[in-house]
Amino acid sequence: MSNNPQQSTKQGENWRDRWHEIIFEADTKAGKRFDVILLWLIVLSVGVVMLESVGSINDEHGKLLFSLEVLFTILFTFEYIMRLLVVQKPWKYALSFFGLIDLLSIIPTYLAILSIGSSGLLVIRILRLMRIFRVLKLIGFVKEGQMLRKALNASRHKISVFLLAVSSAVVVLGTVMYLIEGPENGFTSIPRAIYWAIITLTTVGYGDIYPHTAVGQALASLVMILGYAIIAVPTGIVSSEMVKADSTNTMNTQSCPVCGKEDHAFDAKFCKHCGGTL
Repeated sequence: MSNNPQQSTKQGENWRDRWHEIIFEADTKAGKRFDVILLWLIVLSVGVVMLESVGSINDEHGKLLFSLEVLFTILFTFEYIMRLLVVQKPWKYALSFFGLIDLLSIIPTYLAILSIGSSGLLVIRILRLMRIFRVLKLIGFVKEGQMLRKALNASRHKISVFLLAVSSAVVVLGTVMYLIEGPENGFTSIPRAIYWAIITLTTVGYGDIYPHTAVGQALASLVMILGYAIIAVPTGIVSSEMVKADSTNTMNTQSCPVCGKEDHAFDAKFCKHCGGTL
């Protein structure tokens, strides 16, 4: 065992770098293996949560399901602690999107284990359903999912303007339908008429409220046709951004050891978010 402080520090950094590469990156064989194992653990744990919600299965195999849940929670807790240990600024990862998801996926089980008495069982039961947040961790394993996220982020302003225009349209159409049909035909208020405009424009059509007059039916037909045209607009916006993202995709899976952010170019030496060395 070496007594040299510098050598010990270097070995510690090498240990942290090695495990950071395994846990946060997927460019190496070990990193891919870790991701695959974690992926299956997430899928299996979410399956356990779903089975617990089935009364007959939970009554017969409740103890087994709870034991599996405890096992999954221990494994995810170990993974969460390791992620905090291998980054240079643990609090940044803890407050990131996936850091919060990791925390939310393990806390409910511990609350259920530590709960004493029956007064808070209902609250604990609701909190335990938060374990389903583990399914959101699957996003980090899909490259196409990351591309979709970039496309949605790039088109957020256009989509916001589009949603504002649609919101204005349903308010106007709902108000006009309220004036045409009136309370005697089920359109008892402008908000209820706007509700009709929304379900008609989105081509859902529950059938709980519908126009009875010829003029109202003509307007409804126009709203239905307009709905098909409106549905295509956000699809085209996002699709165009996805094409751009795909044509300019020069990113890798490398994660910054300081802040944990990704989306770095293949030849990047420093993190574009915090300046840390990659």
